[in-house]
Amino acid sequence: MTQKIIFFDIDGTLYDHDKNLPPSTKQAIFDLKEKGHIVAIATGRAPFMFNDLLDELEIDTFVSYNGQYVVFKGEPIYTNALNKDALVRLTEVAVEREHPVVYMNHEDMKANTPDHEHVSAGIHSLKIDYFPNYDPGYHENNDLYQSLLFCKDPVEKEYEQQFPEFDFVRWHPLAVDVVPVGGSKAIGIQQIIDKLGIHPENIYAFGDGLNDVEMLTTIANSVAMGDGHEDAKNAAKYITTNVSEDGILYGLKMVGLLD
Repeated sequence: MTQKIIFFDIDGTLYDHDKNLPPSTKQAIFDLKEKGHIVAIATGRAPFMFNDLLDELEIDTFVSYNGQYVVFKGEPIYTNALNKDALVRLTEVAVEREHPVVYMNHEDMKANTPDHEHVSAGIHSLKIDYFPNYDPGYHENNDLYQSLLFCKDPVEKEYEQQFPEFDFVRWHPLAVDVVPVGGSKAIGIQQIIDKLGIHPENIYAFGDGLNDVEMLTTIANSVAMGDGHEDAKNAAKYITTNVSEDGILYGLKMVGLLD
């Protein structure tokens, strides 16, 4: 048997929309590993936001921050930090417009405003036991791999015009990810592929959101969740069932990785 590597998004893919891991999904992950395949994560989340999932599924390889911080077998192999000068300027504009910003590295996240209802709504939607502390100067002295800009659609388009150093990816009605321009899960995944030397036909990816589109487009064996964003489904080669309807198990059977 030829070894495969399978990348999974977290929210809406491994986790259902209540942020629970379906039992069939957990079993499917261990069945893949039992067959000798490599299971990896590819997410927009920060590493400290899915440590419990890594432990539960016994996974040590991941692409986080939409490709900006990549770990292979427990060791960082690629980092791509935000432009500090541009982030300072973006913060100045955001403060003027009363748009909160959260700054994130591989270990922690800080907010430039002490309490804001939009930050609370966005972070709590992730259903994590973690909330950014107030530190308005955190971005000036730390390498950051992602920021969260809290603004409503389509305001991010105005930021895109002002700050070509960044890409803006919406993940919540009130928030967008701010990542280095050109950064993506696909680029992060490529760092791992280069390390392993795996042939493209042996690479698989599962996702559901807008930040999965490039990954699903780039990887030949791509699977979108049935209840995913239409752009994700249009980008994927296959479409499985909904995440809460054994979508991961069904998709793995669809592509021939499980019986």
